Amino acid sequence: MNLFVVGMSHKTAPVQLREQLAVPSSDLVRRASHVRLREDLHEIVLLSTCNRVEIYGTFSHRSRPTSSLLASLCPEPSDFKPHAYVHEDHEAARHLFRVASGLDSMVLGETEITGQVKKSYELARGAGLTGGVLNRAFQSAFQIAKEVRTRTAIGRGAASVGAVAVELAERIFRNDLSMQSVMIIGAGKMGEACVRHLVRKGVRSISVSNRSWGRAVELAGEFGGRAVPFEQRLPAMADADIVLVSTGLPGTLLQRAEVEELMAIRRNRPLALIDISVPRNIDPQVQELDNVYLYNIGDLNEIVCENVRHREQELALCDRIIDNGVAAVMAKLRPRSERAYGATRQVRFNWASESTAVVGA
Repeated sequence: MNLFVVGMSHKTAPVQLREQLAVPSSDLVRRASHVRLREDLHEIVLLSTCNRVEIYGTFSHRSRPTSSLLASLCPEPSDFKPHAYVHEDHEAARHLFRVASGLDSMVLGETEITGQVKKSYELARGAGLTGGVLNRAFQSAFQIAKEVRTRTAIGRGAASVGAVAVELAERIFRNDLSMQSVMIIGAGKMGEACVRHLVRKGVRSISVSNRSWGRAVELAGEFGGRAVPFEQRLPAMADADIVLVSTGLPGTLLQRAEVEELMAIRRNRPLALIDISVPRNIDPQVQELDNVYLYNIGDLNEIVCENVRHREQELALCDRIIDNGVAAVMAKLRPRSERAYGATRQVRFNWASESTAVVGA
């Protein structure tokens, strides 16, 4: 019985293809059960995230996994072979360990994937879809992921625009965002991602302003915030500590004179402006004002690249940790007969060595 993984990720397939295989967490167990029965697998764990869809499982020597397993997840006939990868045994374990540790992620060292892998595994285990092989492999993967986090600096330093925005906001407000108020102007994907990171840090007060009122209401409701009509965005900023501007509008939405007037109303209370619009929506001269902190997409990307370079220096140590973990778990997953045979050979070798030494004396 062998370990394998078949999958597609952001490294091998575009999002247009990956989304064809995407499975919501509420349907993971049903779909995994279907694949196990259809393909006659012994064990299975199905992992589906925004950046990857993977099937982990075990098979007998009578059958071998191929990219066709992915077709079981797609309602329409498709050939995923050019974009799929298949790993077995040591390479499958190594891939799992790298995924769980955030080393195969789009953002090197990100931690969210560890929780996603754990959730997928726990769902499969709870449904009786796993056994001795996958249980040991996944539990070892979580141990290795923890070791990578504690022994290396791979997860230090924000490495996404949203995470960097939070990092900068924390510096401005002395690492306490729980009492700060956030306003987002333009409820696109990038702006939404920034807000999600801020919410994870404890931000409680959120307001959303968008040209489309319905979208503003939707996003505000998701985070328990309030929607602000687009034409009233400027007066609403008087109560905000952090303003994220992310629109597709050309030209300047926020002029220096407007921010100067705003700061007078705020009694010069610190204001963080994060402009991730392209082209920029905030007048660059705003940063000349006291207690106004302006960052644009270029500033954030520069910090992202710097943090990624620091993380890459830790890869060698991460790989050693993972390789040691793979060797250990595969040794335990070998059939008992092979382990016993290996132990017998070791005993005979030691006996022969000792005997030769005696004769030579």
